[in-house]
Amino acid sequence: MAERNAKCERCAHYVYDEEFEEYTCDVDLDEDEMEKFMTDTFRDCPYYDPDDEYKIVKHQM
Repeated sequence: MAERNAKCERCAHYVYDEEFEEYTCDVDLDEDEMEKFMTDTFRDCPYYDPDDEYKIVKHQM
């Protein structure tokens, strides 16, 4: 689970949910994807988007 969390923490879709007071994936996962995510078998996430603050700046150059 630590590997998933480490990768998720660097993802733009990993956001803090104030209602549940925890971080969660903001992508609408289907039931099978959610099970993989929760059981730490969700490798090479197709929705992974690095939270790169400089992405826009690099694109403008």
